Amino acid sequence: MTNTLVLVFHPDLNGQSHVNAALAKAAEETPGVTVRDEYALYPDGKIDVAAEQAAVDAADRVVLQFPLYWLSSPALLKTWEDEVLQHGWAYGSDGHAFEGTEFGVAVSAGSPEEAYQPDGANKFTIDQILVPFEATSNYVGATWIKPFVTYGAFGLSDEALAESVEHYRKFLAK
Repeated sequence: MTNTLVLVFHPDLNGQSHVNAALAKAAEETPGVTVRDEYALYPDGKIDVAAEQAAVDAADRVVLQFPLYWLSSPALLKTWEDEVLQHGWAYGSDGHAFEGTEFGVAVSAGSPEEAYQPDGANKFTIDQILVPFEATSNYVGATWIKPFVTYGAFGLSDEALAESVEHYRKFLAK
């Protein structure tokens, strides 16, 4: 069984989040998956680098779960990258922490899928928007996996959310 680490970056997971809270709950219920709510762990933004690196070291697959904010990620995710992905650990001649590790993202996008097309409102595909994460995966020597995306998060029906949750469980169980 693959040991999957899901790092959830939502500033109000148990308050304003409808989609990410449901996805995080599904992840917690999936065998072989460990979930870390990063904003709950670090409400002051001060990341325990050693704890985060230990969590990554124990995983075969790392999934960053977050809502798209301005076609990017919440601020704590960028802080996590800056502090945890250290030279000599994640990259560089002595940085091998991600070798043999799958790396991916699970994002919720407020707009419908049609908006993430060259002729759509955002003018870019979701894969284009997520290129910095794929580039990070490549840089640290991980294997990039196809992103999991929940579109239309702002108006998602309960039925559509339930379907997304089931797809997420399958995504994590691979």
